[in-house]
Amino acid sequence: MKLFTCETCGQTTHFDNRLCVRCGSSLGFLSEDMTLHALVPEGEGLWRISPREGLYRFCDNAVQDVCNWILPADSAHAFCPACRHNRIVPTTDPKGLERWRRIGAAQRHLFYSILRWNLPHPTREEDPAGGLVFDFLADELDAGGNVVAAAMTGHEDGLISLRAAEADDEVRESVRVSMHEPYRTLLGHFRHEIGHFYWTQLIRDDATLEEARRLFGDEREDYAAALQRNYEQGPPADWPLHFISTYASCHPSEDFAECWAHFFHIVDTLETARAFGLNTDPKGHEELEAEITFDPYRAPSAGRLVESWIPLSVAMNAIQRSMGQPDSYPFVLPPTVVEKLDFINRLVRQSAG
Repeated sequence: MKLFTCETCGQTTHFDNRLCVRCGSSLGFLSEDMTLHALVPEGEGLWRISPREGLYRFCDNAVQDVCNWILPADSAHAFCPACRHNRIVPTTDPKGLERWRRIGAAQRHLFYSILRWNLPHPTREEDPAGGLVFDFLADELDAGGNVVAAAMTGHEDGLISLRAAEADDEVRESVRVSMHEPYRTLLGHFRHEIGHFYWTQLIRDDATLEEARRLFGDEREDYAAALQRNYEQGPPADWPLHFISTYASCHPSEDFAECWAHFFHIVDTLETARAFGLNTDPKGHEELEAEITFDPYRAPSAGRLVESWIPLSVAMNAIQRSMGQPDSYPFVLPPTVVEKLDFINRLVRQSAG
């Protein structure tokens, strides 16, 4: 994620900011130029970006304090490029609304990457059969407020469902512990599930499909049987040599989605490190030196990304441990996984042209 600058006073601003902390200017993110702008009021509900011409308005979800993105005032859309994909949102009570705000923040981070790469993201209006749509689902509760049936997170034919309760830290952490997962985040959910969507969007020709199956396996393998085998027998003993996670080892489609999510994690975190001018140069440990002098979103290969990522992630993990916190990135990238990441990098670059 890049850093931004308030055009009114020069203060550093951040992607999720609504107001400049120095001058109080309202801020809005414009997807057309991928920039967080300081806004000048121009009448009821209208804003100007000085010194450019034209008027803008906020996404309709700004009324709920869910979104800080803006659109041209004459746009045919009521919602921004991220929010217009939403179908079911939790707005029935204050707790649901607060969950939606956290979910929306993660969703906008997802779309920052999608838009940076210019990846296709048709809506259901544009593609009724397989367009991208999100349902943020509530659990089924009894009269006492106890969970009778938890909503499911998953993907099917462009529909991404997310259990809204996982916006609560205690719920998400309890699931993480029960599933024996090294980490679990809302943004991770989004990046994983969108990987399933992009398998169908980007892997279309025979040559690409053949290579994908060589790397990840045949996605036509019986999914239910594969999950059952994974739950009963666990991952293969040599999974760390071939997969990014134990979940990736259970089925080829999950392997692709897990690698897709990690590709997003790595690229966006490297861009953040580059924006802050971070580099690693531990004296006497030259193998951990790294300086990010390239745009991660335009990396020529996954190898170039990993070359910087490994030293940076090692440093991040060491800092986390110094604070008594778990590792930020508790994963290892064997050569087989790097090859898979390189395939995804080429997919993304080809899609972006």
